Amino acid sequence: MTVEQIGSPLRRPQDQRATLIGLGLNKMHRRSTLKDTPEVRGMINKIQHLVRVVEDA
Repeated sequence: MTVEQIGSPLRRPQDQRATLIGLGLNKMHRRSTLKDTPEVRGMINKIQHLVRVVEDA
């Protein structure tokens, strides 16, 4: 699955910033390809206002 960052981490709680970094994202419009696991789904769900799923394998 490929996710893209669409929201800025500025003025967001530290745990949301850490989740973005954990997903391999830290700048706007950057994409990261990840394995489709329950852990990754949970991380995406936690910051769904900052990312979008581009490709769902």
